Amino acid sequence: MATTTDLVKLMPKMAEDLLEGGGAEFVETIGLDATREVVHAVFCGENLRDSTEPSTRRRLSLANASLVALLVRGSADIEDFIQNLSSLAADQLRSTTSKSARWVLQWVLGLTGKGVQNILRDDPNRLTQYCATYDGAINEAIETCESQLGQLTGQIELSPDLKAPLTWAFMLYLLAAAGAQTLTLRGSEKSIYGKLFERLVLGSLLHILGYRLVDPETNTSFDKVFWLSGPEEKRESDAILIDRAGVGVRFDIGFIGRGNPEIILDKVSRFEREMEYGRERHYMATFIVVDRIGRRSRIVDLAREIDGTVIQMSMAFWPLLVARKLHESIGFEHELVNMPTSPASDISEYLKVMLTDAPMMDFIR
Repeated sequence: MATTTDLVKLMPKMAEDLLEGGGAEFVETIGLDATREVVHAVFCGENLRDSTEPSTRRRLSLANASLVALLVRGSADIEDFIQNLSSLAADQLRSTTSKSARWVLQWVLGLTGKGVQNILRDDPNRLTQYCATYDGAINEAIETCESQLGQLTGQIELSPDLKAPLTWAFMLYLLAAAGAQTLTLRGSEKSIYGKLFERLVLGSLLHILGYRLVDPETNTSFDKVFWLSGPEEKRESDAILIDRAGVGVRFDIGFIGRGNPEIILDKVSRFEREMEYGRERHYMATFIVVDRIGRRSRIVDLAREIDGTVIQMSMAFWPLLVARKLHESIGFEHELVNMPTSPASDISEYLKVMLTDAPMMDFIR
C-alpha cells in the first residue's frame, strides 16, 4: 500500500456507503417488501427502532471496524503516526469541504459536529489549542493506565504487511474516535429513519384510507386527495388531505416520545383552522401523530382548542383510531371506521393486504 497522510483515504472502501447512505438507499437495501413490513409493524403499535436498530448496529460495527483499519494502516505506513494523529487531522479538517471527510477527521479528534459548534465555536483557529489540550488529556490518561493497569503490549495485524503495535495510545485514540463516531452516526440514523418513515407511514396511512397522492401544484381535484410536504419546503404540516371541497385535514407526524413534550406542543400550536387552496377556502382539522405522550401531558387538551386530535403510534392498530376520529371530525366514511377491534389477527391482515399496493417510492421521492 502506498504511503499517504490523507487520513480519509486510509479508511477502507466499505466506509463510503456507511457515511453517505440515506433514506432512499435504506429502502433499496432492504427492499420494498421489507419496507412494507416495517410500516405494517408501526401500524400494529410496534416501535420503529425495533426494525431499524439492527441496521444501525451493523452500520456502527462496520464503521468502528473502519476506524481500526485507519489506525492500523496509518501506523504501518507513517512514522510516529499515532503521536502526530491529532495534528494531521486538524490540518486536513481546516481544508476539506466534504461532509463525510469532515466526519472522519472530527472523529479522529474525538469530536462530533456538535462538539465543533460548542467546543470550537465553529472557529478553525481554535483547532491548534484544542489539539494540544486533547493530546494532553490522552497522555495523562496513558500515564494513569500504565501506572494502575500496567503496560499494554501486543500487535494488531490486518495482513502480513499491515501491522500496528498495540499500545495504550493506540487504544485510547481509537476508543475516543469510536465514541464520537457512535454519537454522530446514531444521530444521523435517527434523522434519516425518522424523516424517511414519517413519509412512508403517513403516505401509507392515507393511501389505506382511500386517498390519492397528488402534486399540489398541478392537482385540480377536491375529492379524496392528499400530498406530502417535500423535505426542501418550509412546511406548515407533513401532509394535507382534501376530503372534499371545503373540507380538509392537516397531518403532522413525528416519532416523538414522552420525553419531548415541548416539540409536540409546538406541533399543536402551529396550525390555523382554515386554508386557501385552488381558489377554495377549506375548513382544516388537525391530526398530530406521535410515538407516545406522557400520562400527565396537557397536549390532548391543547389540541382540542384548535380542533386538533393527537394520535399515539404506540397504540395497537392506531390507524383504526385515525379513521374513527376522521369520521367524527369531517364525516369520513371507510370500512375501518366500524371494523371490530378483535380478533387482532384480522386487523393486522387487513392492514397488510391494503399495504401491498401502496406506492412507497412515490412517498419518498
